[in-house]
Amino acid sequence: MVVKSIHEALELMLPSFCPLPAQPVPLAEALGRVLAADAVARFDLPEFDNSAMDGYALRAADATAVGCRLPVHGEARAGAPAPAPLPPGHAMRIFTGAPLPAGADSVVMQEDTVRAADGSVQLQALPRTGAHVRPQASDLRHGSVALRAGTALGPGELGLLASQDYGSVSVFRAPRVAILCTGDELRELGEPPRPGSLINSNAHALRAAVQQCGAVPWVLPRAPDVLADVLASVRLGLQADVLLTVGGVSVGDYDLVGRALLDAGAQVAFHKVAMKPGKPLMFASAGGVPIVGLPGNPVSALLGFEVFVRPALRCMQGHAALFPQPFTVELQTRYEHKVGRTELARASLAWEGERWVARLHARQGSGSVPSMACVDALLVLPADREHFELGCRVQALRLGSGPYSADSPWADAGA
Repeated sequence: MVVKSIHEALELMLPSFCPLPAQPVPLAEALGRVLAADAVARFDLPEFDNSAMDGYALRAADATAVGCRLPVHGEARAGAPAPAPLPPGHAMRIFTGAPLPAGADSVVMQEDTVRAADGSVQLQALPRTGAHVRPQASDLRHGSVALRAGTALGPGELGLLASQDYGSVSVFRAPRVAILCTGDELRELGEPPRPGSLINSNAHALRAAVQQCGAVPWVLPRAPDVLADVLASVRLGLQADVLLTVGGVSVGDYDLVGRALLDAGAQVAFHKVAMKPGKPLMFASAGGVPIVGLPGNPVSALLGFEVFVRPALRCMQGHAALFPQPFTVELQTRYEHKVGRTELARASLAWEGERWVARLHARQGSGSVPSMACVDALLVLPADREHFELGCRVQALRLGSGPYSADSPWADAGA
């Protein structure tokens, strides 16, 4: 089955990638994970009225005029027991974060005061009621929802959870992704070269891509071009949550992955996508395990991952925003494109004159490993457009880093 667009292929694929069951993880290991249940506030935040400044706590009504003096009664500092109530007509020395004494309703900044020789404080400004006071529960009230299920946890979210004494949180389980590279030509790092051999760089690039997604990579031993060996490796990989195969998905005599998948009981949904590079991409499933057959060319494999596997893995981890958010860039290079397939061109970005400009990598071939290094974005070149002039505007997708959107960039792109 030939799929005519990236959009159609994703619509066929994504329903097979459902969020995985929840699991508790220590807060220290929750960065990048997605909450599987609402996190409810266990305390008011702040837990008590406190000062936002170093200065003097007082009743605003006692500050009758600029230059008036108030006697100073004690002090309040952070971490100390609650201070005694403030007598009428007095001020109390207070420090940032300290509890506001009962009876006080405002704080005058230290910079707006002068301490007199008799110990009283002279006010150089008149406070309004509530000035520089952080009221109890003004940020969060006990029992309210601090973070909603589906929230991706970054440093700010983890800080909020810590403020509520969450030592662990319930998050969607990270998928385990098996990576199976096939081909007689492959050799591993450190192996002596042999005629016609290539280092298995795909395994390392895809392992990093899976880790960057927050999933757990499981790199299987490479499989030679022997059907029984490929089949055995496929069956092993089906123990994971997702199986990625690399190479062997085209139509050559030694492209054995498709045959091995059928022998393993897989149902193939599609086998080709109208994109460049990366046309011979396959999607199948066996026993509920989704299988993505990536092409063996290094660029095609990584681009297939970015377009299809990254949003699928984000879905399995509970993210609502699956897709890179497109933005407009201005080409700094002329480019000729053969019509018929959406092309994903590798480019470096720069912010110049209030606009993003994109410089295409000099090499755009599917086997050019350097073209995926030191680039920022993929430029989406429509299938029906042949000429791209210097200065023309096209859509771009950042590689790996987001921001992400719930809306697919491919539906409106005609891709």
